[in-house]
Amino acid sequence: MLPPLPPRPMSFGARLRNWFLTGLVIAGPLALTAWLVWWFVGSVDQFVRPLLPERFWPDSYLPVKVPGTGVVLAVIFLTLLGFLAANILGRTLLSLGESLVSRTPIIRSIYKSLKQIFETIFSTNGTSFRKVGLVEYPVKGAWSVVFLSATPSPIIREHLPHEVEYASVFLCCAPTVSTGFFFYVPANDIVELPISVEEGVKLVMSCGLIQPEAQTKLAALAADAKARKIAAE
Repeated sequence: MLPPLPPRPMSFGARLRNWFLTGLVIAGPLALTAWLVWWFVGSVDQFVRPLLPERFWPDSYLPVKVPGTGVVLAVIFLTLLGFLAANILGRTLLSLGESLVSRTPIIRSIYKSLKQIFETIFSTNGTSFRKVGLVEYPVKGAWSVVFLSATPSPIIREHLPHEVEYASVFLCCAPTVSTGFFFYVPANDIVELPISVEEGVKLVMSCGLIQPEAQTKLAALAADAKARKIAAE
């Protein structure tokens, strides 16, 4: 039996290509992250700058432009606003302002919708999008990753079948996680996954290329859910 042939040496062109791709993988995320941070800081600065006199800007006293001053001022302002809103006087003024907005047509609808969205996303004691699960969708035998939302409200629960308990889920459309489908699913048909919401978002955005650390558990849970589904039928 002839011994196996030694591997052919990699050509210089192939090495250049691998070096270039390696550099692109390293520098690409860093460059995009830096660009996004710079864009965000610049956008906040441009929004805050016209609201303050020039004497409050470090650019007026330094020979170079100092980015990020608007972000610092915005953080300080929002923190003070939250501090004032936690006091009795602040809550009274806030209630007065909300009552005035609620009497304004069109604006009140926009304000209430935005307020509900912000309270849902930034609430510290809410339950929205705290868990990731699997549901059998869009066809039997196919499992999709979903994010569990709040439980159905009483007015929705009244119109759902009363035999089982339902849960609200959001199914993202890869790779754009901001669009998708929202629907109610029987809670027994949802398989909760032992992964964080961040890991679930990465899994959907990368179309499965970036696997969570608990990928082996995910596959086992999917197989177990399928077996239980078949046994129940």
